[in-house]
Amino acid sequence: MKTKFQCRLTSALSALSAAAGAKRFLAILLLTLSLPALAALDVSGVKFDDKAKVGAGDTVLNGAGLRKRAFFKVYAIGLYLPQKAAGAADAINAKGAKRVAIVTLRDLTAEQFVDALVEALKNNHDEAALKALQPKIDQFRAAMLTIGNAPEKSAVNLDWLPESGTRLSFNGAQKGTDIAGEDFYRALLRIWLGDKPVQDDLKEQLLGKES
Repeated sequence: MKTKFQCRLTSALSALSAAAGAKRFLAILLLTLSLPALAALDVSGVKFDDKAKVGAGDTVLNGAGLRKRAFFKVYAIGLYLPQKAAGAADAINAKGAKRVAIVTLRDLTAEQFVDALVEALKNNHDEAALKALQPKIDQFRAAMLTIGNAPEKSAVNLDWLPESGTRLSFNGAQKGTDIAGEDFYRALLRIWLGDKPVQDDLKEQLLGKES
């Protein structure tokens, strides 16, 4: 049977243990609240992770938005860069791996999709620049056409891999061969970030200026 002293000692030790536990809980809570949020960004039901591994490179989500035509949602798109960039030129010329991640929000044919991209590419380059890029545009178009159809929720990635070039992937599978030369990837980025982007507010969203 415990003495009064033993009972008091046990009670005191329990109180100290509870206080220490409370302090540990408070410290963990404060640490958790101080950490940056890592929740994915949602665009019309499509979630874009804060970070992505592109080849051997680490990238962060610079911004994401919705491509619309009239009243129709066409695709959700996210731009991944080695580090955040608020200016179009900085984003286009960023050094390191990059990704344009697209998820279709309606059924499209590969021909519809690539023709729209090529048309927007032409709007942001003069005749001489287009002539120089034409072989790569043709290679890109041929790779896109192998997709056939892009049903709603199809994932299309346009990656810049410094070690090999521009890579097209459809639902995780590579299409065609990598297109050498960063000039072509920069040309692709101008579709959304150039002086005549496909959609003004989408350009702002990809640069992280609008939610």
